[in-house]
Amino acid sequence: MKRLLVVGGGLIGIRHVHAAQAHPDCVLVGLADPDRSINTDAPRFDAMEDVDCPVDGVIIATPTHLHTAHGIQAAERGWHMLIEKPVAGTIEDANLLGQAVASAQVSSLVGHHRRYHNLVQHLKSVLADERIGQVITVSLIWAMRKPDAYFDQNWRTSGGSPVMINLVHDIDLLRFVIGEISDVAALRGSSVRGSTRVESGAVALAFECGATGTISFADTAPSPWGFEAGIGENPNIGTTGQDMMWITGTKGAISFPSMTLWHGEDWGIPAQQIPLELTSNPGRPLDAQLDHFLAVMDGADPLTDVADAAQTLAVAMKIEQELAAQKNRRM
Repeated sequence: MKRLLVVGGGLIGIRHVHAAQAHPDCVLVGLADPDRSINTDAPRFDAMEDVDCPVDGVIIATPTHLHTAHGIQAAERGWHMLIEKPVAGTIEDANLLGQAVASAQVSSLVGHHRRYHNLVQHLKSVLADERIGQVITVSLIWAMRKPDAYFDQNWRTSGGSPVMINLVHDIDLLRFVIGEISDVAALRGSSVRGSTRVESGAVALAFECGATGTISFADTAPSPWGFEAGIGENPNIGTTGQDMMWITGTKGAISFPSMTLWHGEDWGIPAQQIPLELTSNPGRPLDAQLDHFLAVMDGADPLTDVADAAQTLAVAMKIEQELAAQKNRRM
């Protein structure tokens, strides 16, 4: 039985608490968070330094700018760690964290949990097998309207850009199924809520394999398109089951998450839909990620470690920098 500590009791932290409590191969030793109003029956600590019981691994679900400090603290105590995305607030912090993990000889896993979806694994396999030929383009939409309370008097009020909170997942998804991103360009949308933070925009991507792509994003638009809405994985986001990503290749195309596969020749002959045998998740990806974390603690290779996650962070930060350099337009 692995003894796990969760640090940070926000939306994702509480989901980790519930996952650890329900898992047959681990025991939750507690939740570390100074906010005593958090509704949980887990043992409580105000901070990591207050933990006075044996711990094998820690799940770090605190705000991004605290990941490195908490990760280094965990490494110094010899705790293996699962760190929520983004892995750190800056590339420099990610490198410091990587050095601490290596020096302490503890294992790390970063919470890009979309990689654990069977459909994502299937999509990666379809593309790798060139079922649509050489990948040419990809178009992705993430457009949700977050409730105003999400930004109410917290760290998200000025720094809650959807790039680092949401698109970092989509960037990692694209890296995982298509390949490394070599260049980006971005345009910033107008402000609806009247804030100075980034609310919406568009991103152009170039991949090392020669493909190009686009991402349209907004946290002010109540659309049916987004990974969480399409997959139905997040209890805080309504499920629509709609596709949110479309990939074209030299032999056809595929949309996700419906996994609708098309084969074609040229524009004179209509593309034909090809049946695919779909697989469903046996459980929640967050649970599959916890299964993997327990295995990583025993020596298994992580699906994404600090170094790999730092590459996703680098792309997200370049997008953020381009958006920040542009004038904040208000409606």
